[in-house]
Amino acid sequence: QVQVVESGGGLVQPGGSLRLSCAASGSIVSINGMGWYRQGPGNQRELVATISSGGITNYVDSVKGRFTISRDNAKNTVYLRMNSLKFEDTAVYYCYAHIETRLGVRNYWGQGTQVTVSS
Repeated sequence: QVQVVESGGGLVQPGGSLRLSCAASGSIVSINGMGWYRQGPGNQRELVATISSGGITNYVDSVKGRFTISRDNAKNTVYLRMNSLKFEDTAVYYCYAHIETRLGVRNYWGQGTQVTVSS
């Protein structure tokens, strides 16, 4: 069994910063790609950032230069550092991890963490 647990959301003023964390645990053989999606009010879920097992990163244009994704493979954890936050970054943020177990390979998802940017 695999669990993916997020933490680090909250309320922040425009221009502020937050760091989200997402840790995978359980019967893990290996973790391939990891990343973050978000879903704002009235919006579809949007891919925000991804990171490969080798550390290659990709970002949606709207967060480039402000957000940084990283991972600690020893801890099976992915992070999302968010700087210069804007009102439009308000959303529920979901992490995923592409995990291999003895039963196969698939994406596992966190429960979501709320990020609210408000003055």
